[in-house]
Amino acid sequence: MYIHRNSGYLIGRERKVVDIPADHPSCSSQHAVVQFRLVDHVRADGSQTKKVKPYLMDLESTNGSFLNNVKIEPRRYYELKERDVIKFGFSSREYVLLHERSEGVRDGES
Repeated sequence: MYIHRNSGYLIGRERKVVDIPADHPSCSSQHAVVQFRLVDHVRADGSQTKKVKPYLMDLESTNGSFLNNVKIEPRRYYELKERDVIKFGFSSREYVLLHERSEGVRDGES
């Protein structure tokens, strides 16, 4: 799934509202959000610019969200990096952040 096409994605069990359904019973109806934010960036030459980066925020879910197997604090943005693993509640399903040039990603896989 190409997630960069929208500014954010709501994840949870409430299918009428969410963008990415998480059907596990331990997931909240509106569990977490992945959002793209424009942030300051310093180039290698020291010049300043802006860059869009993905972030994860838990929406005070009952059973929490996990980034690389560490439970994150609710209502706080966490920058996502390539190959980060995201889990919601007690679900065993894992979501891995990749980009088109990620090693091992073949055409049509997303």
